[in-house]
Amino acid sequence: MSAGRSPFSPRAVLALVLGGGLLFVLLLWLIGAGLGNSQANDGQAHGASKGLTGYAALAAYLERRGQPVAFARTPRALQQDDLLILTPPREADGAAIARLVNQRRYMGPTLVVTPKWTALPVPRRSKAFKRGWVEIIEPEPPLWEGFEDGLQVRLAPMRAAGKPARWRGLGLGGELPSSENVLSGQGSGLVPLVVGEQDGRILAGYLNDAGDYPELRALAVGTAPEPVADDEGEIDPDIHPVILVFEPDLLNNYGLADAVNAALGERLVRAALDNHDGHDGVTFDLTFNGFARSSNLLTLAFQPPFLAATLCLLLATLVLGWRAFLRFGPPLADGPALAFGKRALVGNAAALLRRAGRLHLAGQPYADAARERIARALALPHRLDPAATEAAIDRALAARDASATPFSTAAAAMRAARRPAELVGAAQVLHSLERTLKR
Repeated sequence: MSAGRSPFSPRAVLALVLGGGLLFVLLLWLIGAGLGNSQANDGQAHGASKGLTGYAALAAYLERRGQPVAFARTPRALQQDDLLILTPPREADGAAIARLVNQRRYMGPTLVVTPKWTALPVPRRSKAFKRGWVEIIEPEPPLWEGFEDGLQVRLAPMRAAGKPARWRGLGLGGELPSSENVLSGQGSGLVPLVVGEQDGRILAGYLNDAGDYPELRALAVGTAPEPVADDEGEIDPDIHPVILVFEPDLLNNYGLADAVNAALGERLVRAALDNHDGHDGVTFDLTFNGFARSSNLLTLAFQPPFLAATLCLLLATLVLGWRAFLRFGPPLADGPALAFGKRALVGNAAALLRRAGRLHLAGQPYADAARERIARALALPHRLDPAATEAAIDRALAARDASATPFSTAAAAMRAARRPAELVGAAQVLHSLERTLKR
């Protein structure tokens, strides 16, 4: 018995449940991944910024040229084997930068770009102004105390005979967008890769240490020194290079307005990856620029090794939902624990006999009960024994219907029956004889 008809079809309910479940899992993943945070395109100097001081153009160019490009927002993402491009801000902790660079010496190459410009967002005066646009103001060198303190960074104009500042290196040459504010570096152990054409100041170079970097040595400006042997007089073939780009206008969006700067950035990346077999990916760091995310329970739930447990939980939820869907519909009204009426009583008794496996014992009492009912109906004396009673019933039956089966024969068949079909057949015969005699 149904309590009522459901207003929704099973398909509609299935679509609602599956759609809601998928949206809930997607919401959890978005919260864990932090995709609801503020936009990374804030106009500052990092790989996701489209302002003048950002490096989004370099990231897009490398990706178009076939380099896998990623953006690191967690400390774990920095511990990978691909080229890591660090673009820390001016006020970053130099000791923290040094720790990260040292940790990666046996993981993969690292390219560090020093900041120069201070950028302020441009107010949106009209629809022509886009998000991330900035206005650059007074340049300043970085304050990275604790990171390569042996190197000196210099901010000064670079002009010769009134010509704009030019650079050369890696087989290329071009102009800098600003000749009045050029950032350069110098110090022992720094091998130049890109220099100023006017005065030879180092705009980009790599650290000469115990690592062997034949590709970078071949691209160095001038004669590159041999690797510096360690305390045991050996060269470490497993160490990876550290490249320093002092002049950010070589690689930022401001400088990549000139196509030759884009080619320079690609050659620097490929040179850093040349001695790093099997890896060609590039990762731009965003953690030093205020977009770091710490691990939380939701983040861990979608990462190995906890991802397996999350998938098992989702599968178990799917199985439970499917089981619930199979029984979907109006709930059945509960009936009474004990049914009422003679028919229910007989049905319960029969079910009990069948469940107990004693159905074959029902023939004898059924035949005896039928005999007693017929004897009362025929007003036979109570003093007669069962055999005499059945003989009297046979005589009365013969008087009514000479072709009918004798009651004693039908009762004997009932008592001898063991299988359900035999019991039912014998009971039907006895019931027919009883109706004949009671007419």
